[in-house]
Amino acid sequence: MAKEQKQYGADQIQVLEGLDPVRKRPGMYIGSTGVDGLHHLIWEIVNNSIDEAMAGFGDTVEVTLLADGGVRVDDFGRGIPVDKQKTTGKSGLETVLTVLHAGGKFGGENSGYKVSGGLHGVGVSVTNALSTKLVAEVRRDGKLYRQEYEVGKPKADIKAVDTVGENDTGTSITFWPDGSIFETTEFNYQTVLDYLRHQAYLTKGIHLKALNEVTGQRYGYYFEGGIRSYVEHLNRDKTVLNQPPFYVEKQVGDISVEVAIQYSESFSETVKTFANNIPTPGGGSHQEGFRRALTRVVNDYARKSGLLKEKEDSLTGEDIREGITAVISVKLPEPQFEGQTKDKLGSPEVRGVVEQVVSEWLSYYLDENPNEGKKIVGKATLSARARLAARAARDTVMRKGALDSISMADKLADCRTKDRARSELFIVEGDSAGGSAKSGRDSEFQAILPLRGKILNVERARLDRMLGNNEIKNLIVAMGTSIGDQFDIEKLRYGRIVIMTDADVDGAHISTLLLTFFFRNMPSIIENGHLFIAKPPLYLVQIGRKKHYVFSEEERNELIDRLLEEKKSGKLKDEEPAQAAETAEEEAPTDIVAAATAPESEEDEEDEVIIGDDVVGAKIKELGASVQRYKGLGEMNADQLWETTMDPANRVMMKVSISDAERADTIFNKLMGEEVLLRKNFIQTHAKDVVNLDI
Repeated sequence: MAKEQKQYGADQIQVLEGLDPVRKRPGMYIGSTGVDGLHHLIWEIVNNSIDEAMAGFGDTVEVTLLADGGVRVDDFGRGIPVDKQKTTGKSGLETVLTVLHAGGKFGGENSGYKVSGGLHGVGVSVTNALSTKLVAEVRRDGKLYRQEYEVGKPKADIKAVDTVGENDTGTSITFWPDGSIFETTEFNYQTVLDYLRHQAYLTKGIHLKALNEVTGQRYGYYFEGGIRSYVEHLNRDKTVLNQPPFYVEKQVGDISVEVAIQYSESFSETVKTFANNIPTPGGGSHQEGFRRALTRVVNDYARKSGLLKEKEDSLTGEDIREGITAVISVKLPEPQFEGQTKDKLGSPEVRGVVEQVVSEWLSYYLDENPNEGKKIVGKATLSARARLAARAARDTVMRKGALDSISMADKLADCRTKDRARSELFIVEGDSAGGSAKSGRDSEFQAILPLRGKILNVERARLDRMLGNNEIKNLIVAMGTSIGDQFDIEKLRYGRIVIMTDADVDGAHISTLLLTFFFRNMPSIIENGHLFIAKPPLYLVQIGRKKHYVFSEEERNELIDRLLEEKKSGKLKDEEPAQAAETAEEEAPTDIVAAATAPESEEDEEDEVIIGDDVVGAKIKELGASVQRYKGLGEMNADQLWETTMDPANRVMMKVSISDAERADTIFNKLMGEEVLLRKNFIQTHAKDVVNLDI
């Protein structure tokens, strides 16, 4: 040990200069080197251009996905300065492209921007550092300036290469991401569109455009209504109570507050918060001010209007927010963010400003729109009654779960370990599959909860009605988290919650019902990576003692063709005569084919990739194989269910995540909501994508 300490000296201390830290630890600056981090390179440039528009310079930003894999972002602002920066001795353009924490947003009152986006101040220099090539062009002072970079380093000094009109100003940045840094360098056009749409809502009056050179697709966004249009978009498939939405925009000192509110008949709460166009999913001081104002104003209005009697308890904030869709956007100099991921606004002065603005203008709105006010108070009153009923039912459910262990014994087959990180809860469709799962599981760490029938569609039910459903009650008790305002993720008893249903229409419906329940009532279970969907095989193809499990008809056909080729070429070893699947010995080797399948294109159909059953039957006979199709988990014996779907060494599981909560909300509303026409249109639109419908 002493010898090792002597060898440690100043020579072992590495100093990373310029943009080297970004290339050494890219995840620190862009979050990851996956798809999200790749697209973050675009956002850094787009955000700079939007900051120009927010400052009143230019009203258009264009993003082009180039055919050669690069991206170009054009704006029509003032153009990045090209004169020499006194501290670095470089041009302003080279400074912002090569120096971390350099830009026009750090100078307080003397900065180039009153408000700006971005969290870390590293900006476009990160994009430059993580690109094999970047070309910057600036139009200002009647000239076109150009400078080219390779891996973050300038190839030459900036120089004027052409002249432009005196009023033609702006910046164009073109870059090609470094394939040695990123897992993929292929940009997704839809991801770009989604980001630009959100930014267009948050910066009303700005034109945001996107072009995909590969496909020729071109799209643009412009919303004169800003976040008011955003709220209407979020509620486009819902029955609303107040139309148009409540909207206020107010400047108080150097803080701008913009709030839009609209109620619907849904039971969920949707509140989006932003600070300087940066999403703040953790909320923060602006959300706190909004909630305090909303609760006080609605209660005051309800009592003043006689909709709430003096002897009645006040409505809670939770009651008043049921069915609300709101967007809160604040803009302020030098916002302070909290948390490791900086997703929460911490600036304390914002709380009082938002509360003041919402209190004043929402009071005016309710007084001037008594019909809408009556609907809002009426919905909150119903929510309060349901909350009281749900509290009583929830207390009963949790007390029963804690005290009546005998009643759960025939439902939940628990595991022995108390280590949450190891334990798994399988939610299984039906008693038959539940029996096989209980017999085949590893009882040390795997618990089984069978469902009797389909659970309640919670998209159409409040909490009190949910807690009247036995299957939902059993699930809540088994997980141990409680529900509603008493939900506690720390009390979750299992590290993995696994939905395991049949690979048919009924199984898909039950999975969707369960996903709806978790998304609406326990989203943190999904967000923390605890929810999974098991993928049981559809076919067993067996040659002698060797078994191959496949997940679709197409995989079965491909497997049979491959095995036939191997047999003809002599690569397939002679096997004993095929046995029935249920008599195969336990120690037989297992080959799991786990590739995900996609719907075939018309071109595939012309190539006869899908082989008719008579042809398949002949090939199976020639191969000397037996094929068994599983219509349900209950048809598998315990050993088969274990080795195909539950054994960690072989199984295929899909982790459930929320990549786009807004889109997920829309899909659940369409599939599980009250509007039959929406569901019908969805089915008609996507029916062509169904490869194999088992009725």
